[in-house]
Amino acid sequence: MATATQKITLSSSRDIPFNKLVLSQANVRRVKAGISVEELAESIARRGLIQSLHVRPVVDAEGKETGMFEVPAGGRRYRALELLVSSRRLNKTAPVPCVVSEAGAGILIDEVSLAENIERAPLHPLDQFRAFQAMGEKGMTEEEIAAAFFVDAKVVKQRLRLASVSPTLLDIYAEDGMTLEQLMAFTVSEDHARQEQVWEAIRDGWQKEPYYIRRLMTETTVRASDKRAVFVGIATYEEAGGYVLRDLFQSDDGGWLQDAVLLDRLVSEKLKAEAETVAAEGWKWIEIAVTFPYGHDHGLRELVGATVDLTEEERATREALRDEYDRLEAEYAEADELPDEVDQRLGEIEEALEAFDRRPMTYAPEQMARAGAFVSIDSDGTLLVERGYLRPGDEATAEPEGGDGADAAGTATEGDQPAGVQRAVITVGGSPTEADEDEDEVETIRPLPDRLVSELTAHRTLALRDAVASSPHVAMTALLHRLVTDSFLPHSTRGCIEAQVREVHFPAQAEDLRDSASARAVAERHERWGDHIPADDAALWDWLSDLDDDSRMELLAHCVSFGVNALYEKPNPYGGMGVSQHGLEVRLAQADRLARATGLDMVEVGWRPTVANYLGRVTKPRILEAVREGAGERATELIDHLKKGDMAKEAERLLAETGWLPEPLRMIDPGAETDAMASADVEADELPEFLAGDSEDEDLAEEEEQHMVAAE
Repeated sequence: MATATQKITLSSSRDIPFNKLVLSQANVRRVKAGISVEELAESIARRGLIQSLHVRPVVDAEGKETGMFEVPAGGRRYRALELLVSSRRLNKTAPVPCVVSEAGAGILIDEVSLAENIERAPLHPLDQFRAFQAMGEKGMTEEEIAAAFFVDAKVVKQRLRLASVSPTLLDIYAEDGMTLEQLMAFTVSEDHARQEQVWEAIRDGWQKEPYYIRRLMTETTVRASDKRAVFVGIATYEEAGGYVLRDLFQSDDGGWLQDAVLLDRLVSEKLKAEAETVAAEGWKWIEIAVTFPYGHDHGLRELVGATVDLTEEERATREALRDEYDRLEAEYAEADELPDEVDQRLGEIEEALEAFDRRPMTYAPEQMARAGAFVSIDSDGTLLVERGYLRPGDEATAEPEGGDGADAAGTATEGDQPAGVQRAVITVGGSPTEADEDEDEVETIRPLPDRLVSELTAHRTLALRDAVASSPHVAMTALLHRLVTDSFLPHSTRGCIEAQVREVHFPAQAEDLRDSASARAVAERHERWGDHIPADDAALWDWLSDLDDDSRMELLAHCVSFGVNALYEKPNPYGGMGVSQHGLEVRLAQADRLARATGLDMVEVGWRPTVANYLGRVTKPRILEAVREGAGERATELIDHLKKGDMAKEAERLLAETGWLPEPLRMIDPGAETDAMASADVEADELPEFLAGDSEDEDLAEEEEQHMVAAE
């Protein structure tokens, strides 16, 4: 015969006046956690008591009920009610809903208190997100929701943003298919289709970190910190209909601009407007570009203008700033570390004084009528105007003898345009945009493209110039070596020092060359010397004669550095123009010798492998080889399954701090230099692998030819 299941009996529920309740000493919650008692009191005042208290009758020594009840479960609710009573917002005899258990129950009161605290399941974050969303749809503002739950409005915005992720991904998250951090990463875009596409691409792979998801979600956007965005201004972009996506969960440097085409149009329009303003000054030509390449002023003569004099008020301001700077420096001369406010003030004074030194130059109308200016965007997003450059063809322009209807350049005026003023020719310059290469993946390591090697060695040449200029002793030795060779061995092969000195320019260069640390150092040094060198030939001779020996050596090193040519060029097998195979080997060997003598390290001068300057320009085997050499075999295994674009991006991250360099930027062993210098005929199969032969496919070879034609 089956045994009947014993039925349980639940404790009864009834209202008990608050002044008949006391907090049980058996309540296990002793440490504050979660929402405060004050906030809970406000919640009860707003919504009422949502959950009843659990109580037991208090008995005397003889086991008789005293009419009082102790609260083992619900202590924080009791404290909140007590706070409301003490603040006279609740009557002390107000009835409180309570579940009453028997005084002599077999279950310990401590067990009841512990069970009440540990058996409740926390609310899943997704349920909270959806609850906030539902309240918002019913008319509550984000601020009202935040006030109702005693949280910051930013928390509500974050929760609502999470609730706006694709329902498909929310379901995956609800089933623990992804982490909260991964879900947060998808909120950087509101495109549900793109969210689902990215998840499908990574769900079965090893790479699912939040930062990687954000990168995939924003790869077609433009950072708000990009110099183009800073130049136009976020407000202008948004007024034109552009949308800025913000990451509510992490610092995003201002977010991402979604419409890159719109941004480029706004940049172009603003640059042209600024160019019109500059042209109104009277220049013959204006050239505009977002960024001009390094050496864009090659072959042009920079005019010497007159510095605008300071007003009496400006002079007084400058002197006051200098006095304040000297006073602060003297006051904190013995301090190990400057206070933050003092350090900030010194920086502000330095910027203000630099502004006085950079005040604009004025040019004569007849100068502007023959010269022009470059208008571009500086690295910090400000307008950069480089005025006063004279083209060779304008050097011999005759000055007008005067006459009706002729301007300063001898051009007839039109309409009501005043005499002496011409309409500037505004052209768009800068580097051409290169089309994306079609991937032609051959799973072998091929020689590097000639153009890429030229770009890499342009970086090295510029860094080597800076290193030579910083090492006067080495520069003197190099110069003497060149001069002695020319005097006593006139038929020897020309090396990497052009003793004339003739500056070597770069027909192929990466976009980041102009902003490199080496380029800035060379330009600053050249400007510093240029501020002192007289333009008159006789005066220049006297000035050089009066220089002290250290200054003469420093200036000599600077001048010699412009003759450094460590560029790779495709050898001309037929002689004539260009460099021979042997000449190229001698040049590169001498460049390595200079690098060793100056202690040049391309890692120390700031070169890092990126998608733009190397990794996106080579085949997948080359990328894997770089990661294997720089980060190890394990890192290679992490990316070997990726497509080329993703592989290049991940390789950039993995190699960022490894100090890895491609072959053209590495130091060649001294023994290799000796062999190269001693051998008159070098066979192609004896060259370094990255220079051996011309094994590029037809498409790359054709593109190389197009690049070189464009550079010319």
